Amino acid sequence: MAETNKVALITGGSKGIGYGIAEVLINQGINVAITSRSQEAADEAAMSLNKIRPDAALGIMADVRDLASQEKAVSAILDKWGQLDYVIANAGVGHFAPIQELTPEQWHETIDINLTGVFYSAKAALDALKDSKGYFITIASLAGTNFFEKGSAYNASKFGLVGFTQAIMLDLRSEGIKVTTIMPGSVASHFNDHQPSEKDAWKIQPEDIGQLVADLIKMPARTLPSKIEVRPTVPGGK
Repeated sequence: MAETNKVALITGGSKGIGYGIAEVLINQGINVAITSRSQEAADEAAMSLNKIRPDAALGIMADVRDLASQEKAVSAILDKWGQLDYVIANAGVGHFAPIQELTPEQWHETIDINLTGVFYSAKAALDALKDSKGYFITIASLAGTNFFEKGSAYNASKFGLVGFTQAIMLDLRSEGIKVTTIMPGSVASHFNDHQPSEKDAWKIQPEDIGQLVADLIKMPARTLPSKIEVRPTVPGGK
């Protein structure tokens, strides 16, 4: 494990992909703050991560739909560690229904968390990332280019997220900030309250996305992989 003094913020980091990323980064010597809408969930995840490396994780209650909440999270990180080097905008939700049945509340929650929430995460962290010449990574989805039945809200949020991330990549590289979107296919995660099991062994695992994040931040400063698609090697576990 190579000790660094780097610090990462992972939204929605108490379980699933976010927690898998946190585990990998902690093992790489990077300090990690994870956010959740539940302080209890954030604290439990941070406690588990601190067993890997003491005092390397911080749990913060924050809601990506609230800019002030995101700003407070960044302030808490700066108070503890004095810097913020990496932001992984991972928090997400999915509502899947035909347009005839999709409710306005489901539409707004999907867009507010998956798209507007990433905008707020970027705005809240921008000054800190400018100071550190840091990295902003979004966790999108192959649903950001591949539309599917009953996916209107989710597709809209992820198509928008891919476009948003690529656009701010162009805005921010002149500031010394790298920006990348990762677009996973099927992941064995807790997304939408799914409980991973042995049946999910064929899928991408959360720690695989963590390894992608770790590899990205190790890339030479001159090189920027701006969009990464990743899918299971064998579709459907065949």
